[in-house]
Amino acid sequence: MSLYYDAATVLTSGPQDGSLRSRVYGNKLNLKSKPAHLYALISETVKFNHFVKEIIDNAAFLSEEPKLTPILSLLLVHDHCFAKGGIAAPAGHSLRQAIERHKARLQAEFTKARLRRKCATLDALKECLLRENPPTHRSQPRWIRINTLKSRLADQLATTFKGYRSDATLGEVAQSPATVKVLAIDQTVPDVLALPPYSDFTKTQAYKNGEIILQDKASCFPAYLLAGSLEERGTIRDCMDGCAAPGNKTSHLATFVVETDHPGSIYACERDRQRSQVLKRMMDKSGAKNVTVFAGQDFLSIDPQDVRFKNVTHLLLDPSCSGSGIIGREDIPTLALPEDPKGQKTRIASTTRTPKKRKRDQEEPKVEVSSAEPLDAEETKDISLDRTRLQRLAALQTRIVEHALAFPAALRVTYSTCSVHVEENEGVVSRVIDSEVARSRGWRVLRRDDQVAGLRDWRHRGINGSATDTGEDSTLTQEELEGCIRCHPGDEEGTMGFFVCAFARPSQREGQAVKHSSQTSESWEGFAD
Repeated sequence: MSLYYDAATVLTSGPQDGSLRSRVYGNKLNLKSKPAHLYALISETVKFNHFVKEIIDNAAFLSEEPKLTPILSLLLVHDHCFAKGGIAAPAGHSLRQAIERHKARLQAEFTKARLRRKCATLDALKECLLRENPPTHRSQPRWIRINTLKSRLADQLATTFKGYRSDATLGEVAQSPATVKVLAIDQTVPDVLALPPYSDFTKTQAYKNGEIILQDKASCFPAYLLAGSLEERGTIRDCMDGCAAPGNKTSHLATFVVETDHPGSIYACERDRQRSQVLKRMMDKSGAKNVTVFAGQDFLSIDPQDVRFKNVTHLLLDPSCSGSGIIGREDIPTLALPEDPKGQKTRIASTTRTPKKRKRDQEEPKVEVSSAEPLDAEETKDISLDRTRLQRLAALQTRIVEHALAFPAALRVTYSTCSVHVEENEGVVSRVIDSEVARSRGWRVLRRDDQVAGLRDWRHRGINGSATDTGEDSTLTQEELEGCIRCHPGDEEGTMGFFVCAFARPSQREGQAVKHSSQTSESWEGFAD
C-alpha cells in the first residue's frame, strides 16, 4: 500500500519538482496512488499538523517503531485520529500495525489534548485547531460561482448559505475565519460569491450536485466577456473552447449559451487525454448538456473550414501559460515534525518503493476524498520558469489565437492567462493584432466601452512592458490597452493574477454596411472612434 509512502515522497522531494499540485498530478515522481487521495491526505494533514505532532511527541512511541519516520508518523496518526475510515491500509499492514500497537496511548493523548482545548466534539476540535494555527498561505477569499444550469443565486442563499450575512465587504470576508458566516455578492460577474478563505463547501449537497462551483473570480471573466450583454448573446450560434480542461470556463460559457433564443453547441477541445476525462466529469457534474468534448484533440490541428464548425461564432482560449499569477496556496507546505529519537534524516529514500509483500492485484484501500480534491482546479504555477520557456509559451499562445481568428463565422474571441508577464499578455495581443489574419479580416481589440457591464468598470487595465521587469514591450495603443483586463495577485480585489482580452470583428451585416460605405468614399481602413 503506497499512499503514505507516496505522500512522504511528495513532501520530501526537491524544490525542482514543482508545486504540491504539480507534484501530485504531474506524475513526475512515479507515484502509485490516486492523485485525489494523495492530495487529500497531504492537505488535511497540513491543517492539523501541530496538533498531531503534539500527540505523537506526548505519546513518545517513535523510538519503539524502526519503520516509522517523523513524516510517516504524521500522516498515519492524522488518519488514525481524523479520517472517517481510519488508516487506509489493510489490518495486517506493517504501517498500520506500527500505529495500532500504541492505540491506547495515542487515544489517551488525543483525549487530553482535546479536553485542554475544552472541545466536546471532533468538529469543535477541528474549528478550534484552525483558529489556533490558521493557514498562512492563502490570502484571497474562497470564490464560488452559482451554476445557473442547475440552480439560482436566490435558491442557494436560502439553502446552502442560509444564515449567512450577505452585506459584508470583500475585506471583511477575506479577514474572516471559516467559522464566521459572512459572504459578499460580487458586483463584477453575476452569480459569484466571496466566502471566508478557508470555508469548505465540498461536503455540501450543492457542491456534490454541481449547483455551486469553486472558481476564482478572475477565472469567470473570459466566458462573461465572450458572451457579452443579453442583447449581444443573440449573435451567438456555436462556440468553441480551444483549451478546455478542467472545464470551469466551459461550463460557465454553457450557462450563457442556454440563455440565447437558439442555443447552439459548444465544442470543447483538450489535447491531453487524461485531462479530457476530468473535463468530461466536469461537464456531467455541471449539467452542461450542450457541450461536445473532443478528447485528445489539439485545437491547432482543427481545420477552421471544417463544415462542422461553420457556425462557430465565439471562441474561448485559455492556453497553457507560466501560471505566474497564481497565489502561493499551491506551494509545498512546511511541516512541524515530531521529535525523532532515532535521529533519522527527513528525506526518505525508501518512500518511492511499494512494500514487497503487497500483492499485485491488491486494490488501493478506499480513501475519503476531502475538500482538497481539486476538481475545480485552474492552471498550476510553474516555479521553475525561465525566459526561454516564456518566449516559447508566448509563441504558442499567439499561434492559438491567430488560428481562432481564421474560423469563417467567428465574431468574438477571448484570450486569457493566469500570468502576470507582459510577454504572455499584452505582447501576445500586440502580435495577434499585427498578424495577417487579423488585418485581413478586420479583427480588433474589443474596446472598453463595448465590454459587458461589470467588466467595463473594472479598473485594472493593460500595461506597457516598460512598467514591468520583463523587458517585453508592446505596440498597443492606449485604447487597446484599455481594452485589456488585468487582475493583480494579492491586491484588495482578492483574485489571483489574471489577464483577459477580447477580439471582435464586424458581423456580416456590419461588414456589408462598411463595404457599401467604402464604395462612395475612400477605402475603409478599420474602425474609427
